[in-house]
Amino acid sequence: MTAKKAELYTLDLTDARWVKSSRSMDRPYCVEVADLGCGAVAIRDSRRKDLPSLRFTAEEWAAFRDGVREGEFG
Repeated sequence: MTAKKAELYTLDLTDARWVKSSRSMDRPYCVEVADLGCGAVAIRDSRRKDLPSLRFTAEEWAAFRDGVREGEFG
């Protein structure tokens, strides 16, 4: 794990603002995302908020986002 990534896991997310996609507003469970600043994000399962979140650097998140947009995962 890089130092940059490890630093994300030291952040306290107690007051994080978690949001979910507008496409899933009518569903009780989904993935929620919190902005960690500088393009980094944390994601969690809204159904299991007791579990640790996954955290991604800006570069990792951009690569994932671009892959989704380009259809790499479907």
